Amino acid sequence: MSQQRHGSTPGNTGAVPAFPDLPEATIARLPEYLRALHNLAEAGSETVSSEGLAAAAGVNSAKLRKDLSHLGSYGTRGVGYDVALLIDQIEYILGLDQRRAVALVGVGNLGHALAGYDGFASRGFRIVALFDSDADRVGKPLNGLTVRHIDELGRAVVEEGITIGVIATPAGAAQAVADDLVAAGVTSILNFAPCVLSVPAGVDVRKVDLAIELQILSFHEHRKASLTAIPGGRSAQPGNQEAVGS
Repeated sequence: MSQQRHGSTPGNTGAVPAFPDLPEATIARLPEYLRALHNLAEAGSETVSSEGLAAAAGVNSAKLRKDLSHLGSYGTRGVGYDVALLIDQIEYILGLDQRRAVALVGVGNLGHALAGYDGFASRGFRIVALFDSDADRVGKPLNGLTVRHIDELGRAVVEEGITIGVIATPAGAAQAVADDLVAAGVTSILNFAPCVLSVPAGVDVRKVDLAIELQILSFHEHRKASLTAIPGGRSAQPGNQEAVGS
C-alpha cells in the first residue's frame, strides 16, 4: 500500500510532516467516507476499491480519489484501499483519535432528542454536560446527566475539558448562549437555532436548520412537478430522479 499513517512521530518512516491543508468540500465529504468505511469494516471487508467506496459514500470515484490524495492515500492498483488504515487516517484528520467533550445548551424537545442520540458516542463525541435556563428543567436527570443552569457553563467547560458547544435553544436565546460559550473558552459551535450567530474570529460555527433543508427539498419537489407538467418534459419515473445533494 502507498497509504501513510498520519500522526506518526516526525522522523519515522511514513511520517507526515505537516497537517494537510484540505479544501472545505473535501472536509465535508470525509465524514461520509468514514461512515462508509466503518460499515465496510463491520461487514468484514479488509480492502475496498475507489469505485466501491465512492458508491457507498454517494460520490463519484474521481472525486473520492482526489479527496483521498490530499491525505496521501492512493490505494494500490488492483487491490484498492486498506479499510482499517484509511479509517485511521480519516479519524486522525478529523481529530477523532481523541474523544471530544461536548456541552449541549437547551434541553427542550430538540435538545432532549440530541442528548439521547447514541450516534455521537460511536463517532468520537461525548456529551458531558447539559444546560438550560428553565427552572423546571434544571436539576432533572437526562440520559445519565443532570441538567445544569446556564450560569454553571464557564466552570463546567474547565472541569470537563469541553471543546464543542451545541446550541438547541429558541432563536431569541441563541446569541446570548453563543456569547457565554465563547467567554468560557469554547471555539467550536454547532447551532440548531434558526438564526445567524455573531462570533469572534477564531470561533467556528456550523449551522443546522431543519426547516431550510425541508425548503430545499420542497424546491426539488416543485421542480420535478413542473417538469412533468411541460409537454415533452421529463417523466417522474423513479429511474429519472436525481439524488439531491450528490
